[in-house]
Amino acid sequence: MAGKVHMRMEEKLRTAFAPRELAITDESALHAGHASAPEGGESHFHVEISAEALDGLSRLERQRAVNKVLAEELAGPVHALRMTVR
Repeated sequence: MAGKVHMRMEEKLRTAFAPRELAITDESALHAGHASAPEGGESHFHVEISAEALDGLSRLERQRAVNKVLAEELAGPVHALRMTVR
């Protein structure tokens, strides 16, 4: 079951981009024991997104757009965000 951070990120990305495809994976367990991995997870994510709203943008512009939408999470509970943006 998805946690609160995961659900909030999904809602924000769906609202901002109306994606054709969206997958968010909590990869926090892969970092268990590291100083940047708090108990309970939801600190390391992989976002895969494809959206018409991102078409025509450079890879950097697409990543910046996703980072902007998720700025609150990146400033708080999310330590690392890996993304595949198409």
